[in-house]
Amino acid sequence: MLLNLMSCKEQTSVQTPRTLTENGTTYLVQDSILISTTDGAKIHAIVVRTSEMKEPAPAVLFHTIYARKDDFDRAKLAADHGYVGVVSYTRGKGLSPDSIVPYKPEATDTYTIIDWISKQDWSNQKVGMYGGSYVGFAQWAAVKNKVHPALKTIVPSVSAAPGIAEPMENGVHWNFHYPWHHYVSNTKYLDTILYNNGQRWHNLNMKWFETGVAYSAMDSLDGLSNPQFREGLLHPTYDSYWQRMMPYKEEFAHIDIPVLATTGYYDGGQVGTQYYLKEHTKYNPRAEHYLVIGPYTHYGAQEKPSSHIFGYDVDPVAQIDILELIFEWFDHILKGKPKPAFLKDKINYQVMGSNKWGHAPSLRTMANDTLTYYLGNERSGVTFASLFGTGNNGKDEHYTLSDKPLDANKYLKQVIDFTDRSNLTWNSSGWRNIVADSLMVGHGFSFVTAPFESDVELNGSFGGEISVSINKRDFDYTVVVFEQTPDGNFFALTLPYKARASFAHSLEERQLLTPNKKTKLPFGIVRMTSKKISKGSRLVVVINGNKEPFTELNYGTGKNVSEETIQDAKEPLVIKWYGDGYITIPVMAY
Repeated sequence: MLLNLMSCKEQTSVQTPRTLTENGTTYLVQDSILISTTDGAKIHAIVVRTSEMKEPAPAVLFHTIYARKDDFDRAKLAADHGYVGVVSYTRGKGLSPDSIVPYKPEATDTYTIIDWISKQDWSNQKVGMYGGSYVGFAQWAAVKNKVHPALKTIVPSVSAAPGIAEPMENGVHWNFHYPWHHYVSNTKYLDTILYNNGQRWHNLNMKWFETGVAYSAMDSLDGLSNPQFREGLLHPTYDSYWQRMMPYKEEFAHIDIPVLATTGYYDGGQVGTQYYLKEHTKYNPRAEHYLVIGPYTHYGAQEKPSSHIFGYDVDPVAQIDILELIFEWFDHILKGKPKPAFLKDKINYQVMGSNKWGHAPSLRTMANDTLTYYLGNERSGVTFASLFGTGNNGKDEHYTLSDKPLDANKYLKQVIDFTDRSNLTWNSSGWRNIVADSLMVGHGFSFVTAPFESDVELNGSFGGEISVSINKRDFDYTVVVFEQTPDGNFFALTLPYKARASFAHSLEERQLLTPNKKTKLPFGIVRMTSKKISKGSRLVVVINGNKEPFTELNYGTGKNVSEETIQDAKEPLVIKWYGDGYITIPVMAY
């Protein structure tokens, strides 16, 4: 399927370059190219190079589903850095006459585009790819079946990983993916008017939650068909539908080109980025895979981070120009220049609160010790300001996080009535700002450590397992970790971890729980972080069963969750959180 490329070349529509002069530089522009794929589809591509480029040169490719009228600027940016800039679109986007199909054809289409680039007179058969989110996924799709000889590096930022990190994460579907399909598929470019109508999507979430209809009926409530959303719901496990889109298991072994990935502690796409890193290095131990991660959001980790996010003033040393780092990397790989001095090791992470970077050869070596804490059922005596809590006068009291094993038969009991839609906020746990003076625990529980006696670096992802029994066959839950500073404020160390119990052991096979039988649920892919935890601070863990209008509602019947309705709620969910559940914290002791 990947070899029938001569016929594609013969059918490709190549535009004669036009000249454009800006700020004293003359560019050769081809903005209406249609590249034929092996199955007869057309891919719209834009090519920009400078008139000074007399010899064949390396190309920088940005393959995206987010077609915009100003994508010439993206290609021009690469040209300004001494490359042939190429922007190509997912089939069906831009000038492509085909139907818009996200994800599924990218593995073969991107290979075809790279092959086309390598055969152009202006190409020296060296190609690098970069970009974030869906564009990051497209780079991994490009190397799924084989690495094209001309592809020398990929630089995926905040990478999507369909079936792993979206539309579900640890088995739980998130509602914010619902309007995305309209955004990218309603028009040949982007339906920004509909997508940016935040009130519409909020009202839809609340209407779905309040009426209790099936999650799969979301588009019926909305009144606008969403077939791609519905198609994804038919595959709640990580099955062959998803596996065909990107490298799967042993397919990572043949990826022998250098990789530079970027993401952030507050990036929804970190789960995908982390998944690719772990699988690549697992199946190819010699993988040259670099990571840059800091206190960045989904957008900040792609180009230039903000200096202030969600109430947190980012350390000055973290405010790097990621886009310029990417082009330094291209200069290294495609032009033979020195490796960027910033990349001192494979894992490069910013230690929040210390104004410094850390560097390690692997995720595992970011820490030299592990702290283990058990979820206790005794009150700690430590009170805190609680938002929508159950305490008196806005105050609540933590339970203990014990560094000693606890009685495995004792538990904290939580009851969630899915038929009652009046108290959704009280059944949510999370954060509104990275730094806040109160904690949102809802009807869950918060646990606190003793104060730290000295400074310590928390480096990596928390681990461990929760120990529970429930009266149903499944449930979803949230875990959030904070630093509680000596002044009583809370610092969210990363985004909340949400997971489905039946997928705790494998995303490929749902394993339902036995009602009223105690079971251990290990954590899945947990976002990593790095922060200096100061002397006198404590760690706080908040844990809660899920009942909210922003993710699927798991009523616990064992049926496909997207087909469950409020009629399946019946008796309330009873969760017993046992004291032998524990959380592990990776640290670098000073």
